Amino acid sequence: MADDRLLKWRGEFPILSRCNYLISNSLGAMPRGVYANLQRYADTWAEQGVSAWGSGWFELPQTVGDRIAPLMGAAPGSVLAHQNASIANSILFGALDFSDTSRDKVVITELDFPSDVYALRSWLPDHMRVHTIPSRDGISIDIEEFLDAIDESTRLVSTSHVLFRSAFIMPAREITAKARRVGAQVVFNGYHSVGVIPVDVGAWDVDYYIGGTLKWLCGGPGGVFMYVRPDLLPSLNPKVTGWFASRAPFAFDVEKLDLRQDAYRLMNGTPGIASLHAIQPGVGIIAEIGVPAIREKSMRQTALIIALADEMGYEVVSPRDVERRAGTVTVNPPQAYEVSCELLAREIKVDFRPKAGIRIAPHFYNSDAEIRAALLAIGEILADGSWRRHQLS
Repeated sequence: MADDRLLKWRGEFPILSRCNYLISNSLGAMPRGVYANLQRYADTWAEQGVSAWGSGWFELPQTVGDRIAPLMGAAPGSVLAHQNASIANSILFGALDFSDTSRDKVVITELDFPSDVYALRSWLPDHMRVHTIPSRDGISIDIEEFLDAIDESTRLVSTSHVLFRSAFIMPAREITAKARRVGAQVVFNGYHSVGVIPVDVGAWDVDYYIGGTLKWLCGGPGGVFMYVRPDLLPSLNPKVTGWFASRAPFAFDVEKLDLRQDAYRLMNGTPGIASLHAIQPGVGIIAEIGVPAIREKSMRQTALIIALADEMGYEVVSPRDVERRAGTVTVNPPQAYEVSCELLAREIKVDFRPKAGIRIAPHFYNSDAEIRAALLAIGEILADGSWRRHQLS
């Protein structure tokens, strides 16, 4: 069976032997191979010292980016690794030209990740206005309303490919196509998409795509990837920059920064080499399994969560349409916050989000039995009153 093939990978993730890990939408389980990669990093540093830069460290953001690129349909050389999404967003937003006052609109949604919006607003000139599309149900966005908002006055659309609270999939191809027709550009947050649903930035003609490795790619914190459509690079003039972006970084010219023409144009200072080593085992496993197999299992297991929640009478705050649902199902039982705390105390790893509920996110390494156990535990916690120990005073 296909599922047996995927469950064979469980042994590569140490935490799965001691708990029910259903939180890959927040932090993917650590692959065993991270130990060896970090040991290799430490050995290289210890043995070579400063000469380690010549052993591939300088090129590592691009090396890692090229490993991620096939998982999102990106061309080699078009994806670069950064430290976190707020930095990557600031690099991009600071590099965009907002001088055309006839294009004074930016379109976002009420359900986008707040950190993206914080960074965006901090970089917008005073004449720019933010148009926020509301959610009518706390789960989805009216796509027609969203597309209608993208007009000739729009400079930028900034939204999540998958909404973090509900796992609603925004139609990236349609959004990009509409933006292209009216002369706008689009940046997608891909934290909740790459590694669990198919992504093809090349075929969709995406302008910018920023995602992270710590969730579905099992790459840990400190790993973010930014795709820029290659023909757009020369138009970007970053204000968040540094010596790694220079054509001649060792010229140490304090008068002029001669920016590179490739993806390194958007680099800044010295990257976190340790995290770039930690990223790679998870990315390698996802690439070996293949996103189509992961997606097939994810659709089945998220449907199982919904069916069990329905049986138990719990509100489901995620799309029921499998084509619109990514890898997470948010369930909202009574006392959801307190229940989530007790689940964690019982070594059932989930998380809670206000205005949503308990997010349950199986990955390719989870069994159906683990899903059933988590839903049954919710019922037990409500029945035995153990949730009360977590009430806020």
